[in-house]
Amino acid sequence: MDRFAPTTRDWFESAFGEPTAVQREAWPAIASGNNVLLIAPTGSGKTLAAFLSSIDGLMGHGARPESDASVSGVKVLYVSPLKALAVDVARNLTAPLDGIAAQCRRRGLPAPAIRVATRSGDTPPRERRAIASHPPDILVTTPESLYLLLTSRASKVLASVHTVILDEVHALAGSKRGAHLALSLERLETLSAHPIQRIGLSATVRPAEEAARFIGGGRPVTIVEPKSAAPMALRVVGVENERGPVGDAVVGATAGGATGDAASDSVWPLIERGVLDEVLRHHTTLVFVNSRGLAEKLTARLNDLYAGAVLGHDAVKGYGNALHVDSVVGSTTALVGSHDDGDAIAMAHHGSVSKDRRKRIEEDLKHGRLRCVVATSSLELGIDMGSVDLVIQIAPPFSVSSGLQRVGRADHQVGGISHALFYPITPRHLLALGATIEAMRAGAIEPLRVLRNPLDVLAQQTVAAAAMANLDPDSWYALVRRSAPFDHLDRTSFDAVIGMLTGAYDAEDFSAFRPPLARDRDSGAIVARPGAQRLAVTSGGTIPDRGQYSVVIPQDEGSTGPRRVGELDEEMVYESRVGDVITLGTSTWRIQQITHDRVVVMPAPGATARLPFWHGEGPGRDAGSGEALGSFIRALSRALCDTALHDSALDDTALRGSTSDGSGVLPPAPRFEAPTLDRLHADGMDDQAISTLAGLLDRQRQATGRVPDDRTLVVERCPDEQGDWRVILHSPYGRRVHEPWALAIAHRLSARYGFDGQCHAADDGIILVLPQEDGAISDDELFLFDESELQRDVEEQVGDSVLFAATFRECAARSLYMPRTSPGKRVPLWQQRLRAAQLLAAARKRRNFPLILETARQCLQDVYDMPALKRVMGRLRRGDIRLFGATTATPSTFADDLLFGFVGAVMYQYDVPQAERSAALLSMDAEALERLIGTDHIAEVLDPDIIDEVAGELGQRVFWNELDEADVPGRISRYAKTHGPFTADA
Repeated sequence: MDRFAPTTRDWFESAFGEPTAVQREAWPAIASGNNVLLIAPTGSGKTLAAFLSSIDGLMGHGARPESDASVSGVKVLYVSPLKALAVDVARNLTAPLDGIAAQCRRRGLPAPAIRVATRSGDTPPRERRAIASHPPDILVTTPESLYLLLTSRASKVLASVHTVILDEVHALAGSKRGAHLALSLERLETLSAHPIQRIGLSATVRPAEEAARFIGGGRPVTIVEPKSAAPMALRVVGVENERGPVGDAVVGATAGGATGDAASDSVWPLIERGVLDEVLRHHTTLVFVNSRGLAEKLTARLNDLYAGAVLGHDAVKGYGNALHVDSVVGSTTALVGSHDDGDAIAMAHHGSVSKDRRKRIEEDLKHGRLRCVVATSSLELGIDMGSVDLVIQIAPPFSVSSGLQRVGRADHQVGGISHALFYPITPRHLLALGATIEAMRAGAIEPLRVLRNPLDVLAQQTVAAAAMANLDPDSWYALVRRSAPFDHLDRTSFDAVIGMLTGAYDAEDFSAFRPPLARDRDSGAIVARPGAQRLAVTSGGTIPDRGQYSVVIPQDEGSTGPRRVGELDEEMVYESRVGDVITLGTSTWRIQQITHDRVVVMPAPGATARLPFWHGEGPGRDAGSGEALGSFIRALSRALCDTALHDSALDDTALRGSTSDGSGVLPPAPRFEAPTLDRLHADGMDDQAISTLAGLLDRQRQATGRVPDDRTLVVERCPDEQGDWRVILHSPYGRRVHEPWALAIAHRLSARYGFDGQCHAADDGIILVLPQEDGAISDDELFLFDESELQRDVEEQVGDSVLFAATFRECAARSLYMPRTSPGKRVPLWQQRLRAAQLLAAARKRRNFPLILETARQCLQDVYDMPALKRVMGRLRRGDIRLFGATTATPSTFADDLLFGFVGAVMYQYDVPQAERSAALLSMDAEALERLIGTDHIAEVLDPDIIDEVAGELGQRVFWNELDEADVPGRISRYAKTHGPFTADA
């Protein structure tokens, strides 16, 4: 503390006493002027550690003259990945600024008025203008708002920045949003006459060197990571009903509610009652779920139960007739009750709830006015939630890092102990929870990987930078390569992007896609065409447009426009009608009008409402986490004591106390050896959870002879209802490994045997269907590949996938080459798909078109984990991992979850839009792709069959007699341009 002014020291000591470990180590590093990465658990004082030196300088006590508050412009720039976190940090700065100012006045010293402002998408225009005309000393913003500032005349207020604080680095560095921010930071450097110090903050990141590389962009970075571990009290709550459904199933099945077998089999009533009991035992509870739909459903059920059991109200009139069952990709109608905010014990918080509603929920939670919030990842990052004393996680978190972040919301303060409960939805969730909790305690989080050469991000930032000033290509190339995501960008790829943006592909095929930039013929500079700045501002950012509908309340007499209350999925709107009542953000709304871009609603208190749903897919399991899960399963399987359960009696009824032989003597329950029992108790599992886990593994072992793990992949074959063979590969390695593997399997089945295997990949394995006559195909023939063959097959087949077409659409929009047709307004997804298909058709005829290369790179490198798949394949071929075959009469316990997802995928595969059903990865140079993604070998991608198909299309005749006379001249002209010269008899 000696390096700080006496007033700063006095305030800190009176407020906190002693600095934390990260603060003691951070301040010398920050004072040296070096770039710094601070890694410490949630609630350890990282944010204050990053700000305090700058605040001390702004008060006039700092060593650097540019810190003087009299200098006009922003001095400290704080960048947060969440708008809510930015607002929270801006609010929390009041304490040190007011406290140090009070100490100055007490000593008779001048106290400069340090101003703080927030600039985000929620900032009103008036406040944005004030930032430009009277810049604050500290500006709190988001990556997108920083980009907008840099692409406007207001960028001059950033010329005085001397410190940039990047919060939650782990949430940005491995994404296109992070790559976009990295280029914004390099653009920011060009505005300043002096180096800007960068300070990164993260609670969970590994390896630290990769995060430091992202922060510094080639500049040295000091890593501060004191040895500390946040204390956690974790418990896994087992449920007695082992036949619970997979995923978001029978939500309405509660006492006095749904009836019948579905209700009695459901695990949800037990979870709902358990969560409500915990909420009533604690002052403030934060419940995390993995989807927006489940957040709405669970919130509604908690409020229904609370209304019936505590308040004595009727939960939902007629609810017993409204049994609700989810499908895999959507939702059928569900009815829930309506509750006034004053009667609700829980509120839903997620990205589709309006910002005003979210802000009110956060304030109520923070100040103890709300007992429970059910949230998605919208509350996962470092927002100060005040007195949250319990976190509940429903189902396993998406990742170890996510689990640590969520648990860290409880008792979010220095020295606090985070208390958390985990509720599995299915017995198999217990395996993932056990492995995740052990990894959380060990700090074994998923490794961060900075993206490599995302060309669509480069294109967008090039348009934005050129809109502000002409760019010298060499200087711009050098600036781009200073950022970590582009530090290995080759000049050929860079020039291809510049060519695309400046009209190098300006042919008739691209006539609908006007290039935003041009090349000055004299100087060679990159210059903006008219409208480039507006394009960069209105269509910028990296978050793809999902075609969501805004939900608004009509404009009142005293308001300036409709008030937004949230957003709905496009398909949910298509299934709704005027007069329907829906719930959103715990409130109920009656639909008054549905327009092309919004749903107009009015409050409908007291009405029974439908629950909304949203389409979406969470991130796949990391391969390293999958290997850890497999190792955990292997250890438990080995410790499972032998039982007398060796016949068809091994079902759930046997475990509940009935026998199949009528003897009345129960077989011994499966159990673990004592050391493993101790291990599971240390993981926080209660006796019911451990018993359920033992029964699950025992049933799987009896069904297939082996329990699949990291060293044994079980291939289970069982007949389906048609007599064909379901082949199920049980593997823990995650969807990012399994999806490209399934793609290669499907290609092999089609090429060698002439049928579609209907391959479906999930985190826990792969399912395919073999016709009855082809059931003898061996396991090795199905699943084993030479690594080079595997790479080649995946690269060839990904271009024909729905994934490729959908990714291309997003890349084209992100690059600004296919901008939004109506900025600020919703564009239906079907229009976006058709326009993207038009561009793709033109692009695939051009060799090395940058968006084709970027789409391939994203699929092969960001979506798929090809290196991990090739490692698994190598271990299979060496025998380090083995395939174990088993034939079952009915699907095994582990197969149930996979089959549930498989049925949904096959059932809805024909709903995939035609424009995204196929795409051809043609005209892509293998060497260009190799330079982009850095692989050692890229196979030839020109499939002879596809070439023949295209040639056949070009050779199609035109039947002139089928054309109207007025259409003939235009058709002849187009035919000649696309097919070349032709004779009169063509």
